Amino acid sequence: MKFNKLGRTDLSVSEICLGTMTWGRQNTEQDAHDQLDYALDHEINFIDTAELYAVPTSKESQGLTEEYIGTWFKKTGRRDDVIVATKVAGKGVPWIREGQKIEPSSIRAAVEGSLKGLQTDYVDLYQLHWPNRGHYHFENAYTYDPSTQDTQAELANMLEVLETLDALIRDGKIRHIGLSNETAWGTMQYLRLSEMHDLPRMASIQNEYGLLRRYFDHDLAEVSHHENVGLLAYSALAAGALSGKYLGGVIPKGTRGELASGATYRNNPHSEPAITAYIDVAKKHGLDVCQMGLKFALDRPFMTSVIIGATSMEQLKTDIAAKDISLSDEVLEDINKVYRQFPKPI
Repeated sequence: MKFNKLGRTDLSVSEICLGTMTWGRQNTEQDAHDQLDYALDHEINFIDTAELYAVPTSKESQGLTEEYIGTWFKKTGRRDDVIVATKVAGKGVPWIREGQKIEPSSIRAAVEGSLKGLQTDYVDLYQLHWPNRGHYHFENAYTYDPSTQDTQAELANMLEVLETLDALIRDGKIRHIGLSNETAWGTMQYLRLSEMHDLPRMASIQNEYGLLRRYFDHDLAEVSHHENVGLLAYSALAAGALSGKYLGGVIPKGTRGELASGATYRNNPHSEPAITAYIDVAKKHGLDVCQMGLKFALDRPFMTSVIIGATSMEQLKTDIAAKDISLSDEVLEDINKVYRQFPKPI
């Protein structure tokens, strides 16, 4: 397993991070514990969760994922063997603090809730799940319009957030901080405010990245390179769509698509030709398309860790094994041809 520094912190995280958001909906508590055991046995030291999880989110399942991790800590005593990342939910989720935005009171409440659920005294990486002001993630790219944002109000909120996170670090409840579903402007403003006011620095950014969605290449890759804010990539397999399991409108039993309508938005008439083309590339070179997609993400120069998620042990084993394959120049050339043909398929 390769390990990478988390931004400018002293933490080294495994290049593969165990994602957990299906725990509590598609996976049981025992499944979660089995996945954690297997992941640590295979040198993964990094797990990612959120107060929002499980996903698809619901009032009944919210918080279960952190609770499952907590019971594993209690059972195994292995808290210190793991770097734990979690997140405060952004505004708009009615059953989480009545949809309150990210601000000092919501952060403090969220941290206390996560510490209780995780059965731990501290979180290694605390992330802001999505911006208050709006963003182009979660299928918002076609309607995203930052012209309505109030610059001074946004900056004032960012400063309050950083001051609150600083206090929580000094209290020993969190160690480092990061972003999620952010933009280049938002990332740079947090870094600027940290420097101006001697406040904690954002160590990482957790955004979607994979063969089917490569927004990060165009602006945030440059920020990552110059500012040492590494990417924690989620949905490298487009929530499983890259496997081809949803092609032709098929919704296999037990998948996220069966649990929630709209959960398969990454598979649509625009993405299906690209998915089919990437599957053809994998077949041509004797590769598993999911492993090919994960390895492509793992090899990107701005990548700190790729977050994998699995609903079965077979999937987990396949995903972790992706680190051991190599992509030849010929494979990369064929991937590039598909990308040029379908630059924005989702």
